[in-house]
Amino acid sequence: MNRRDKVLKLIVEYFIKHAEPVGSQTLIDEYGLDYSSATIRSEMNALEQDGLLEKTHTSSGRVPSSKGYRYYIEHLRERSVDEEFKYRVTNILQEKIQSIDEVIKQSCEILSEMTNLASIVLGPNASEEKLVSVQIVPISENSATCVFVTNQGYVENKTFVLDEKHKPEDIEGCVKLLNERLKGTSISELVPKMQAIKPLLSEYIVDHDVVYQAMMEAFIGFAKDRLSTYGQGELFEQPEFAHDAEKIKKLLELFDSPTTFREVLEEDTHDVDDDIAVHIGGESSNDEDVSIVTAKISVPGRKEGSIAIVGPKRMDYDRVVSNMEYLIEELEKYFSKTERKDKDHSSERKEKQS
Repeated sequence: MNRRDKVLKLIVEYFIKHAEPVGSQTLIDEYGLDYSSATIRSEMNALEQDGLLEKTHTSSGRVPSSKGYRYYIEHLRERSVDEEFKYRVTNILQEKIQSIDEVIKQSCEILSEMTNLASIVLGPNASEEKLVSVQIVPISENSATCVFVTNQGYVENKTFVLDEKHKPEDIEGCVKLLNERLKGTSISELVPKMQAIKPLLSEYIVDHDVVYQAMMEAFIGFAKDRLSTYGQGELFEQPEFAHDAEKIKKLLELFDSPTTFREVLEEDTHDVDDDIAVHIGGESSNDEDVSIVTAKISVPGRKEGSIAIVGPKRMDYDRVVSNMEYLIEELEKYFSKTERKDKDHSSERKEKQS
């Protein structure tokens, strides 16, 4: 590593840690550099001319630019993974019985805890999913739960209260109608289709509004792109956001809108490798202070989704990207092993049946 790269690396890492502009004397005091203050200032001036550093309005020190962070990610980071992170991920994947969703949820919670940032799971676009089945499960004499399942393994349910006038055979007729008319329908088309068949429900059940509303609410929930967020509180405590209501508002809008989130990622995101991409604040027009590290994840039986870490532009890219790379690699091993076991069990059952 040449001297200029070393100076840039130390400035990036100091600023990530302290959120304060960096001067030449700070580098000497903090890292014991054996260069003179004049030499370091000369290198800093050159880095600024190259667009890798910026001056702030309130200090004579420098801070990394978006371009500087990008250079650091691609050329200067150490690619070290936290041993505690490895240990905790291993513990999750060694648990005997748990759902795929629970594995991903726990992994994202650890990512947030270890980075003090928010993590996000972004599912496949709803337009790519189709309804597989509708079922109604009685809970008591006067209540039932309607369960909907998609071809990607997602389940939505809604519980509603039945009146005395609702007979079991009437409910069964409604379910049969829904399966006949809606099975195979794209999730994004469920709501208008449900509206179209509402009059037909009256042929099966007198007071069909209760059943209809319960199913519509579930379909509306289904039709939204899936975005689950963990660790928002950790993120809002970061200096960039802690006392800025407007920035927090923008973050909440980002978390509440999968469509907006996808648009941000598509606008200006650079691949680190085949599975990891980094969007750095300031590289696009409307998110100066927000960076996002995204990883593609393939889950058995589902379309490809994403796990993301959202944080300030000053996030610890080395730690976040390295931990994310490790997590994705371990999850893919785990899902691959699980899928092989399922296939082996299926083959064994077929052999026994034959």
